[in-house]
Amino acid sequence: MTVSLADGTAPRTAAPGATAPWTTAPPTEAPVGKYDTAEELCPYRLVLEHVTSRWGVLILIELAERPQRFSELRRAIGRVSEKMLAQTLQTLERDGMVHRDAKPVIPPRVDYSLTELGREAAERVQLLASWTRERMDTVRAARLAYDAAREQAA
Repeated sequence: MTVSLADGTAPRTAAPGATAPWTTAPPTEAPVGKYDTAEELCPYRLVLEHVTSRWGVLILIELAERPQRFSELRRAIGRVSEKMLAQTLQTLERDGMVHRDAKPVIPPRVDYSLTELGREAAERVQLLASWTRERMDTVRAARLAYDAAREQAA
């Protein structure tokens, strides 16, 4: 049986030996020290993408303050869908950054906290966030200058 998408094309497949990001089996990893960030499935690159993603950064910063429940985390971050928050938490949990503690109570209670590895990552992410806050005036000035130059060129 041939499978095709609605537009008539064949579905994309991963390279031989690689797995899609939503599966539980990890991709074949290169030996330590042999990572190539130019490779799409480089483990180093994938973890870096997870930690520095739009929601990954904010989750790490929020959980660095204290463990939080899903709804608390969602309110604290703002503008993140339940689906995206759940996916990002699962990804960070799989990478060893986040610990999920499900309590056997009614209603169910799940707390999220950082692991030691997650705390290390959060410290570094917080340094970048602090630098961004400190340099925001310079960034704004650069944006204004860029926009003005583009307007004059048009």
